[in-house]
Amino acid sequence: MEDEKRAPAVLAGGCFWCVEAVYRQLAGVLSVESGYAGGTSETAHYRAVCRGDTGHAECVRILFDPLRISYAALLDVFFRAAHDPTQKDRQGNDRGRQYRSAIFYADDSQKAAAERAITQLTADRAFDAPIVTELVPLATFYPAEPYHQDYAARNPGQPYITHVAQPKIFKVRQAFAHLLRNTASSGEPTGHA
Repeated sequence: MEDEKRAPAVLAGGCFWCVEAVYRQLAGVLSVESGYAGGTSETAHYRAVCRGDTGHAECVRILFDPLRISYAALLDVFFRAAHDPTQKDRQGNDRGRQYRSAIFYADDSQKAAAERAITQLTADRAFDAPIVTELVPLATFYPAEPYHQDYAARNPGQPYITHVAQPKIFKVRQAFAHLLRNTASSGEPTGHA
């Protein structure tokens, strides 16, 4: 962990535009950045990653204040709203290894938290199919190109955003209202981070 007030979480759950939009609305999330993890610096760019053979996954790096939102809460949103953890190497119509479900853990405590979450969701039979989320030690996170950052907020009428990202955003607003920035307890304004 970086320090007491800034901890990183790197999560891959399909298109990073959607995952980024989900987490930007949560209180305690300090920043969300789209990027790539799992491959090398030479292939950490969109054109190469789209081929699906670089080892990279589209992912987001979330910096959060663990005194305001827990890593376990971030994982709960990840599994229950940000994506479908039962789809291997895809999310909906987005297909390929770059769209896999993965948690790039920063340390042993994050790995243990992810293992606990998967074990509990499996025991609860939360999904009709097995969870296929990969747990991978984070080597390096590579930020995506600037035009990918905060894409959903900047392009709300884009068809992919209206059909894929917005339903996930609304799902979080309904299922995790207590975690949103605009709740009375957060003391933060509505809108994006």
